Parts: sequence; structure tokens; C-alpha cells
Amino acid sequence: MQTWIFSNPPAIIARGVAGGPQEGQGPFGYIFDQLYEDNYAGCDSFEKAEQAILLSACQAALGKASLKAEDVDVFLAGDLMNQIISSSFVARKLAIPYLGLFGACSTAIEALALGAVLLSAGSAQKVLAASSSHNATAEKQFRFPNEYGCQKPAYAQFTVTAAGAAVLAPEGSSLCITSATIGKVEDLGVSDPQNMGAAMAPDDVLKGQ
Repeated sequence: MQTWIFSNPPAIIARGVAGGPQEGQGPFGYIFDQLYEDNYAGCDSFEKAEQAILLSACQAALGKASLKAEDVDVFLAGDLMNQIISSSFVARKLAIPYLGLFGACSTAIEALALGAVLLSAGSAQKVLAASSSHNATAEKQFRFPNEYGCQKPAYAQFTVTAAGAAVLAPEGSSLCITSATIGKVEDLGVSDPQNMGAAMAPDDVLKGQ
């Protein structure tokens, strides 16, 4: 009941990734199509910067697939802001039929899973699936504004400033989505808002208890 098996697995025919300065300094910096020199990404606010980063990722994916926005049937995207505004403003610019998603860290996979369902059902031939976050927008959204200067414990997570996008099609690549498992929401008693790692992979789950 929780897993969808796709008899004709949809293909991921292109992908695009954009990020901020710290992401470029990491071990996977070489995979980014676009890296920005500062967290403003040439904009006058962090919220607008997140939109710019997401748009860059989407445009990179479309370019690699040799597609224009009007060639895409559905845009599936989400972010961490209220009313998923980063995705919604990018959807306005792309002018693709849009379904907004919110799954926090799972949004990227949720978009791919739902895109695969649409393709398998014959409801779409090209799907653009994407997600984004920005450290400065998400941290003040869910924890404390950066300007507040709240001291964090050493184990606290650090929200990424980046976006990823993928173009899905019925065929065209050996990289396919063969199945998708939909998770359940469970309260496992993790109450520390700084420790999202424990919330997503608590010790009792890792130990198989």
C-alpha cells in the first residue's frame, strides 16, 4: 500500500543544480551548474535570491534536455517558505502548469515520485520537478533570524542554499524511477528543534527497534 511500482519506469533525462558560495566550497561543488558568489545571488533580499537560484536550476535542466518551458506539461516544485513563494514566483516566470509541494527535506523526492505517477498515467509527457532552500530564509522561518545571533550547538543542522531540478520523460535515459515508497508521519519523541538529523533518523529506527 505504500510503494508504487512503475511498469514503464519514467526516465530522468536532465538535471540542473544551483547553489550559494558555501555549497561551491564543499566536496560536491563541481556538480553545480551555477554557483553564486554571495547569498544574495545578485538580488536585494534572501527571498529573491532563493527564487533566482531555483530559476537557474530549472533553466539548466531545461537547457540540457533541449527543451523550452512551453514544452513542459507540469511543473512540480516546493520550498520552505510560507505559501511556497519561491516556487510559486518561479512558476510565474516559467508559465508552466504548476503544482506546489511542501514536504520539507522530502520535497525533491516527492516531486520526482509524483512526476513519475503523472508520466506513468499518461497525464504528462514532460515534467519538471524541483525544490529549493536558502539558509537565510529557512533559518529565520523555522528557528531564529541570522541577525539575532543565536548560538547554536555544534550538532545543529545547517540549511543548504541551493536548488535542484530534473526533467522527467517516458523514455530517453537509462536513469529511471522504478518505484516510490510513500512514508508515514510518526511522532518519535524528538523535541530538539536544532537536531533534525535525529528527527529524520532516530537511534531506535537505525537499530531496527
